[in-house]
Amino acid sequence: MLRAAIYARVSSDAQTVDNQLLELKSYVAGRQWTVAGEFKDEGISGSKGRPALDKLMAEARRGRVDVICVWSLDRFGRSLAHVVTAVQELHERGVAFVSLKEGLDLSTAAGRLQLHILSALAEFERARLIERTRAGLARARKQGTRLGRRPVRLAAGKLAAVAHLPVRHAAQQLGVSVNTYQKARRALYQQTPAASPEKLAQIDAV
Repeated sequence: MLRAAIYARVSSDAQTVDNQLLELKSYVAGRQWTVAGEFKDEGISGSKGRPALDKLMAEARRGRVDVICVWSLDRFGRSLAHVVTAVQELHERGVAFVSLKEGLDLSTAAGRLQLHILSALAEFERARLIERTRAGLARARKQGTRLGRRPVRLAAGKLAAVAHLPVRHAAQQLGVSVNTYQKARRALYQQTPAASPEKLAQIDAV
């Protein structure tokens, strides 16, 4: 007899998972499977961490369940791509997946065909997201918007105040990376050639 784990989620404390659990238990009983566990994330939106789902996936990886049943795909994953990735992992581990609302049952040949269709849709979704991101970046560049982090500018006085410190300590004192500190120091030396190489060598010492 297959060991079935059921998962339910609601995104608001005002909602309840009871209706989802009733349908899922009824389905499992109708298939004559054994309920191996109930996993519930209540008052948790899809974009936040879901401890019950994480625990469920860990149980599946340990081989403690044979099939996972959910009420709908949007209750299970944050996005179609996330759903497909998780379901593909389950499939590779020999764990079937059932979603009642979509009539998806990966324990059957028809269900496995549906997984291929979902995978294609997820790839399409990712491609569209990349296209929109690139279009947005191109538009921002044309409008003169600076992309990426603003360059860190270190005043000569601040550099002088930490000149006696090793490079790593100086960068830490200024709250910047070692690379940023060294670039700022080199730029200052180029602007003020009077700064001796010996002094720079002392600054470079770690």
